[in-house]
Amino acid sequence: MTFIQRHAYGFGAAFAALLWPFFFRRRRLAVENIMKCGIASDRKEARRIARRSWCHLPGHVCEALCVPNVVTEKNWREHLDMSEGDPEAVKLLLDSPKTPILLVSGHHGVWEAATNVLSFARPMIAIARTLNNRFLARWMEKHHFRGPVTIIDKNRGFTPEVMRKWRSECSAMTILMDQHASKGMKLSFLGRPARTFTSAARLAIRTGYPVVVGSFVRVAPYRYRLVGGAPVRFAKDADLAQATQLLNDRIADAIRKYPEQYLWVHRRWRDD
Repeated sequence: MTFIQRHAYGFGAAFAALLWPFFFRRRRLAVENIMKCGIASDRKEARRIARRSWCHLPGHVCEALCVPNVVTEKNWREHLDMSEGDPEAVKLLLDSPKTPILLVSGHHGVWEAATNVLSFARPMIAIARTLNNRFLARWMEKHHFRGPVTIIDKNRGFTPEVMRKWRSECSAMTILMDQHASKGMKLSFLGRPARTFTSAARLAIRTGYPVVVGSFVRVAPYRYRLVGGAPVRFAKDADLAQATQLLNDRIADAIRKYPEQYLWVHRRWRDD
């Protein structure tokens, strides 16, 4: 690795640390979120976690931009740490390319880098907000994602074309479901009421495909650990609210283990 590649995360985190004192409202929001969720019992510890999480996001983005030049088809498995992953979940992700799956997570860990690395194991479909700048979007598609990664605009929804692609390519449909949903179902997330998107649970119930829920967290430069339990499968008659709550709880479990890598500054909770 070059010097820039090796220290990409540190550069991003250091830049964010310089800006941290100037974002008073975000600092206060992050600390309040951490305290109300029971992650920390005193404000000093909450401030420490808030600052670490603030620095993690740009650090992660900077490192993710270097992933295509560091992680290759020959060495990608060396960059994944499965020591905390459930064996069946690991097998589904890495060694079952003929099984379509749902990969459900939140703004936790290294979702951007993990999508790139996992694309060496199977095709990936990521539901995300597309970039408004078409030149930047084209550059990202050509240079950032080296494997078979398809970005679907979250405003398009799960069209028949997307569903056919998912089934025919046996892709991993990747969904981050911890954004605030103004018209979503009111459930509990990290012990607090939160409007929640139900699309992941709806897809799982409709298709019967297995769901891997959790996160990839950064444990070293370009080394990412899977944190999550056994895959979830829902019956056709499963209760939507209960299914969505189970996914929420699984994501929350991963966040509690590595709170410094969650995006505490976003307005997830707006109903309490």
